[in-house]
Amino acid sequence: MAQSGSELRRTLGVGDAVVIGLGSMVGAGIFAALGPAARAAGSGLLLGLAVAAVVAYCNAMSSARLAALYPASGGTYVYGRERLGAFWGYLAGWSFIVGKTASCAAMALTVGAYVWPEQAHAVAVGAVVALTAVNYGGMHKSARLTRVIVSVVLAVLASVVVVCLGSDASDAGRLDVGVSGGAGGVLQAAGLLFFAFAGYARIATLGEEVRDPARTIPRAIPTALGVALVVYAAVAVAVLSVLGPEGLGRASAPLADAVRTAGVPGLVPVVRVGAAVAALGSLLALILGVSRTTLAMARDGHLPGALAEVHPRFQVPHRAELAVGAVVAALAATVDVRGAIGFSSFGVLAYYAVANASAWTLSSAPATRLVPVVGLVGCVTLAFALPALSVVVGAAVLGVGVAAYGVTGRVASR
Repeated sequence: MAQSGSELRRTLGVGDAVVIGLGSMVGAGIFAALGPAARAAGSGLLLGLAVAAVVAYCNAMSSARLAALYPASGGTYVYGRERLGAFWGYLAGWSFIVGKTASCAAMALTVGAYVWPEQAHAVAVGAVVALTAVNYGGMHKSARLTRVIVSVVLAVLASVVVVCLGSDASDAGRLDVGVSGGAGGVLQAAGLLFFAFAGYARIATLGEEVRDPARTIPRAIPTALGVALVVYAAVAVAVLSVLGPEGLGRASAPLADAVRTAGVPGLVPVVRVGAAVAALGSLLALILGVSRTTLAMARDGHLPGALAEVHPRFQVPHRAELAVGAVVAALAATVDVRGAIGFSSFGVLAYYAVANASAWTLSSAPATRLVPVVGLVGCVTLAFALPALSVVVGAAVLGVGVAAYGVTGRVASR
């Protein structure tokens, strides 16, 4: 029984891990990220999607190698600590927890905005409480619910693609009308779209709950990433072919506008439901990832030690989950952070920069180091190609984390 108080139960196979990764990636981002990307790069958002996919692939491969070697909760927090030193692991963990906590609140408010706009905050809090309860009940329940959510979202997105590409309003010429913003616009679009790919990190942060991690994680991460890329590319092409880059850039709800323009307004409510369900899936996976990184940092003394407790029956970090749920619910009840989380992309890219730097230390062979080098350079480039406000706020958040390390680092060393 002593073990049950400190370690999590390994219950996830390859299929479950892929579904959890898809639940994070094929989330609300695809319903909203295309508009800002089109404003940054026009039809060049397709190039931006390709750039984001290459960087994400490198990050995924680096994460998979590290997760197989260090199959513990915490993801890059653990890898940075083990390969680069305590400070770099802490910085990755700080970036992840702060950025993703804001993302959790944003996803909860997105659910509220689609389900009951007049009571968005109340619905958001209810969603956080319900999903925290699901996570508290054990990983199997979370995986089952995620499987249902992913199935619904993929069905909705497939409907959008079929309706748009099959309509008279579709014009392939809209896919090649020039790149606005030049290379900088493409990179900014890539940085914005990268946020939607970041969900595969959830597979790594759940490393302590995966069966046979050396085999499962290297298979699950690229599989989830590949499926998400195909889905994103199909949706982006379909919506661009109907709205064009200018129309897509102006759209506040791109997928709903696309099906309406395609002549099927009856599908708009279905798209709204799909967006709400996708936001729920993202929120569920985000809470899972943040709570596991919180668990890992609490084990090392960077967060209160009480958060490292594992439930003896459900084998989940129940105190960390409750703490994360409480913070997210408080944010969702009081603040509308949907428009103020640009720094989250900056934090995610900083997180993966540490992952690639960690993977670079695994081997001295030039061929083996190529992927983490490309990933590291890509992360830094995309981070500083983001809108200026996102870069400033993101850098400020990292600065606060560095200052906090001066206190928690001494506690952890003791």
